[in-house]
Amino acid sequence: MIVFNSRYTAAVFYYVVMSPILILFIIFLYFAMIFAVSVYTSRKSGNDNKAFFTGSRQSPWYIVAIAMIGTSISGVTFISVPGMVAGSQFSYIQMVLGFVAGYFAIAYVLLPLYYKLNLQSIYTYLDQRFGHGSYRIGAVFFLISKFLGCGVRMYLTAIVLQLVLFNQIGVPFALNVAVTMIIVWLYTFRGGVKTLVWTDMLQTLSLIAAVVLCIYFVCQQMGLDLSSLCSSIASSEMSDTWFFSDYNDKRFFFKQFLAGMFTTIAMTGLDQDMMQKNLSCRNLKDAQKNVISYGFGFLPVNLLFLALGILLYNYAAQLGLFTNGALTDIQGNALKSDELFPYLATATNADGVPFLPAAVGVLFILGLVAAAFSSAGSAVTALTTSVTIDILRADKKGNDESLRRTRQKVHIINALVMGVIIYLFKAIGSTSVIEAVYVVASYTYGPLLGLYFYGLYSKRPVRDRLVPFICILSPLICLVISLNSEAWFNGYKMGYELLLLNGAITALGLWMSGVGIQKSAE
Repeated sequence: MIVFNSRYTAAVFYYVVMSPILILFIIFLYFAMIFAVSVYTSRKSGNDNKAFFTGSRQSPWYIVAIAMIGTSISGVTFISVPGMVAGSQFSYIQMVLGFVAGYFAIAYVLLPLYYKLNLQSIYTYLDQRFGHGSYRIGAVFFLISKFLGCGVRMYLTAIVLQLVLFNQIGVPFALNVAVTMIIVWLYTFRGGVKTLVWTDMLQTLSLIAAVVLCIYFVCQQMGLDLSSLCSSIASSEMSDTWFFSDYNDKRFFFKQFLAGMFTTIAMTGLDQDMMQKNLSCRNLKDAQKNVISYGFGFLPVNLLFLALGILLYNYAAQLGLFTNGALTDIQGNALKSDELFPYLATATNADGVPFLPAAVGVLFILGLVAAAFSSAGSAVTALTTSVTIDILRADKKGNDESLRRTRQKVHIINALVMGVIIYLFKAIGSTSVIEAVYVVASYTYGPLLGLYFYGLYSKRPVRDRLVPFICILSPLICLVISLNSEAWFNGYKMGYELLLLNGAITALGLWMSGVGIQKSAE
């Protein structure tokens, strides 16, 4: 551990280590390592379509399990989860337990179906079960969700990097975004899923190492050993985990558990992005081991994020960064919970002395980059698969070479579209719009949940031409209910359970559309 003799020595060391040029060099080395892995893993497959879409079904399950943790943890998670403990305590663990239950459902209900049908895109199932209209609307809902969801996550990451790094060296936001998407395209365009499995595994390990080392350095700064760290977390009111008393509370256990379970089924099991790497395993048994393993892996990883949050809040209190109980910076300006980790990791006090060792700032940036690029690379690859297979049906037209050319063009276009979406969020510049996008994205998974639930557990046919209208109408009905739930249901406020309602209304609509067909058949 480095010991500073004076505050001035500390400040000088901080600015040397936190030099933007030096940080850029460290990031360059990080991506050089990612590119090396990308080139190595795609050297034999070249531009092979099977390698791009399914990894040639040769991915080791344990590598996929590690990679999936990084894919599921975005830059927003890296920033937000430590800050959420002040308002939500450790209640997020209730939702994580629901995640685990959801992964069991994916492993033993959805994966057998996907492997039995030998799918490249999971939405092909909708074509086989209902018809082409259902197939297309399912893929469209995925595309909307992924473009908006990944776009806003990458925007928030790009904004943080712009503030703490690129503004200092005069790099405009547009160039920041352009370079980001070029990097994502470069390490995914050849190998696709076959490359992503290994690069995401490396980025997951980098992310976890960054969080662990940040905890270590914060503990060093506060003079905590392992025993005192555990006791300070256990004794904190922010570590309260279980909430069973008030069903109106958004932290109510069954709300969070069921939301976690069905959110995982919908946003992982019915999401081409999240399932594409799972379907690259050698066989169904390996894929199931992978899903269950990374499902349980979320528990310790999220505990690390939450523990870091308590440490940061305690350290902020020690530094006097609270005014009338509200979190502030050293000038007394209010800080949002999401800003706590970035602020303490990269800022200095009035004397120019860093709040935390310079290594924390470097680790924060590297962890943020690892989380963001793991999610973005996976998303762009999945979008390419869905547009190529589901929308353009390029696998049904022409030969393998034609499919490869179409896929490569789509991959470039998707990277460009994602870059434009990120920049548009900057132009809008409204936090309320960003929050609205998250809500809209969550609505799009409800129809997918209803489609798959009905397809798996009902044999009744549907009118395929009506399915797109049902899938559009269901979220609109849910929006009306959500806006009026407190007035209509004695103060009850809709929360995460809206996803279940959305899926149920979709499934009901599908059932009603098939009633006439059933009667005429009889």
